[in-house]
Amino acid sequence: MSPDKRKEYWQRNIRIVLILLSIWFLVSYVFSIFLVDALNSISIGGAKLGFWFAQQGSIYVFVVLIYVYVKYMNKLDKEYDVHE
Repeated sequence: MSPDKRKEYWQRNIRIVLILLSIWFLVSYVFSIFLVDALNSISIGGAKLGFWFAQQGSIYVFVVLIYVYVKYMNKLDKEYDVHE
């Protein structure tokens, strides 16, 4: 792979990582810590939404983010012909 293609590949990889980390930060910190009082006024299945994000929601979102990262990276690897 040429140096220009390699640089472009890593820039796209870093962009994906930063987007997914931003989503993780939003759910894990902003929703679970900073907005917990506001979200607790909403109830899901008998549990307050702020509590749900802090206890379960952030874990579910993290697992989904891992899946999304794998899908995007597999696509990116094939596009740049660095797949296994």
